[in-house]
Amino acid sequence: MSSAAIPLDPEHELPMLEAGDRLSLGDFERLYKRMRQVNKIELIEGVVHVPSPVRVMHHGYPHSNLSAFLTVYAGATPGILPADNSSVRLDLDNEPQPDAVLFVQPNRGGQCRITADDYIEGAPELVAEVASSSVSIDMNAKLNTYRRNGVREYIVWRVQNRKIDWFVLREGQYVALTPDGRGLLHSEVFPGLWLDPAALVAGDLKGVLAVLQEGIATPEHTAFVARLSSPAAPR
Repeated sequence: MSSAAIPLDPEHELPMLEAGDRLSLGDFERLYKRMRQVNKIELIEGVVHVPSPVRVMHHGYPHSNLSAFLTVYAGATPGILPADNSSVRLDLDNEPQPDAVLFVQPNRGGQCRITADDYIEGAPELVAEVASSSVSIDMNAKLNTYRRNGVREYIVWRVQNRKIDWFVLREGQYVALTPDGRGLLHSEVFPGLWLDPAALVAGDLKGVLAVLQEGIATPEHTAFVARLSSPAAPR
């Protein structure tokens, strides 16, 4: 396929999505739904991206641990939902499929919603990507797309560099969080979401969850849960 827009004829077989195709969001979704053998294709700035096959230690294992970190926090924080590999309708040119997201439920004051056809629409409060072969797009096109659409925190785990970048949106720009004296990162959006990046990079999930439990035990997390307990609570 060329990189030009693909004409769609409802009377004929739809073409297959290929990397580099330029499509509208609606056409992208119609094609994607027909490709049942493919688990992940993304539309970034109107361009189709097809990720490489997923390797275990470069993606699958780190992804599992990162998702566990976010899921345990959500389990201790009523009103917060995690999601894994879910497509997100950000705008007319972007439908990424982040490795993980964490968001406030809409009826608790969240900034995104779940549509009638079960997609996330709008910007989740937090998006996380595990980047191995995808570092370039995750740190450039995706970063700018998430920033522009108001994703408030963005985590990129650069596996081959053994580095975790945690960005927070301030005045329309992403700024890297500064670790505390112990080297821990503290979310500004989700009180109590504490991360030991060294433990996560080392595959020490027990250590990651121990630090997370410290954060969950703080008065700030308790107060956050209380604020979330009322429908459409301001945060």
